[in-house]
Amino acid sequence: MERFGGVMRVGVVSLYHESNTFIQMPTTMDDFRRGFLAVGKDMVERFSWKHHEVDGFFSVLRQNQAEIVPIMMAWAVPAGPISRGTWDELLAMLEKALDRAGKLDGVLAAPHGAAVVEGGRSVDGEWLSVVRQKIGKSVPLVGTCDPHANLSQQMVDAMDAVTAYRTNPHLDQRQQGVAAAELLLRTIRGEIKPVMAAAMPPMAISIERQLTSAEPCAALYRAADAMLARPGVLSNSIVLGFPYADVPAMGSATIVVTDANRALAQSLANELAGKMWEDRESFRGQLVSVESAVGKLADAATPVCLLDMGDNVGGGSPGDGTVLAHALERAKAGRCFVSLYDPAAAQQAVKAGVGSSVRLSMGGKIDRLHGTPLLADVVVRGVFDGRFAESQARHGGMTSFDMGPTAIVETAAGLVVQLTTHRVFPVSLGQLTSCGLDPASFRAIVAKGVHAPLGAYAAVCPTILRVNTPGVTSADLNSFDYRYRRRPMFPLEADTTWK
Repeated sequence: MERFGGVMRVGVVSLYHESNTFIQMPTTMDDFRRGFLAVGKDMVERFSWKHHEVDGFFSVLRQNQAEIVPIMMAWAVPAGPISRGTWDELLAMLEKALDRAGKLDGVLAAPHGAAVVEGGRSVDGEWLSVVRQKIGKSVPLVGTCDPHANLSQQMVDAMDAVTAYRTNPHLDQRQQGVAAAELLLRTIRGEIKPVMAAAMPPMAISIERQLTSAEPCAALYRAADAMLARPGVLSNSIVLGFPYADVPAMGSATIVVTDANRALAQSLANELAGKMWEDRESFRGQLVSVESAVGKLADAATPVCLLDMGDNVGGGSPGDGTVLAHALERAKAGRCFVSLYDPAAAQQAVKAGVGSSVRLSMGGKIDRLHGTPLLADVVVRGVFDGRFAESQARHGGMTSFDMGPTAIVETAAGLVVQLTTHRVFPVSLGQLTSCGLDPASFRAIVAKGVHAPLGAYAAVCPTILRVNTPGVTSADLNSFDYRYRRRPMFPLEADTTWK
């Protein structure tokens, strides 16, 4: 592909974090280093997430013989807000990397949309504005975002177009990366002139209601899909929002990108947001108690997937919540599985060795919001290095996982506990099978998520129960003490009005 007599040069950049502001421990540079942190050509050499939007960017650019100019990629497991020092360092790295990139014909960006720095400051719009300032107003900046973004006007103003994943669990990340890259190339060629508008109704959608394949979300996405057939519409997106980031932009939104028609983009974004608002009562959470969920195990088709909504690792929770573990032990529910992030207990079990009996205090150590430690005599059933691979598209787009040194232990009541050294997303059955466990052998499998695990677990679990456990990712939004969000906001203020 030629541009001004030479090969088209397209920059690729991603600074990606989902920040839970109700967690006291900040995310640091060490967290990004443990996740993914690279600048320049090292970014391409190290990147291996074949189902991620960045791989979609790379694929389209290669197919069109464009020069990939890798700028920077930074990613860390969802957790607390980014520390101020870490953010300053990341921004400095970004600015230097942009300066080294030289003149660009376009930029592809992959923000999450819910990154927050200590003190309640949304920063996706901030770093995208840095990119915009460096490349100038005339160079197109197009990208993707997570539907769990809290879309800010600063993000909208910085970019020419952004498209959110359309699935939750997020299985179409690469597909959306491809769509964004194709949109950028059409823009550079002069075939289209994308303009973007957003609508931000004052409402928060319960995380429990955010399964895109089920109602009420499914109807909203059908309306969005139908809108794509209208003349002049290039893309549209539904932004479900991330209620665990207490920032002014917290909430839901819609985006429409048209070809050189801003008034149409705004009108259609308003139309889509209007449908979201009309259906707002349907987006309230339906909460199932721990006792009710455990009580259903006796008659349910097994294995039952118990989704631990209050200890949702994908939403930043610690991953050591024991509320369901205690409930399963008390109920003598039989052979059930739970994974707990507990480096100390994992080390004790590894040291004791396979076949040994040992008394362990498991989980519940990071705080008391997610349950007290489970104290039990256990038998060590297995010790593993904690690494496994996933070949299929799963939530998050990752293909390799590292739980760190991992132990499988079993209580007398039949509760099988996986003790990990690193926090991991429960998005792959490899979390169990890599440790010699057959998912079908359990009455219940506790997965620390809400929708993300279903990309893998739904295939083996005929019964799915979302459980209203307490914690920093509770499905009950009334349990949070918000300081910075917009007010009024439905359903937190039930009488909220919007035109």
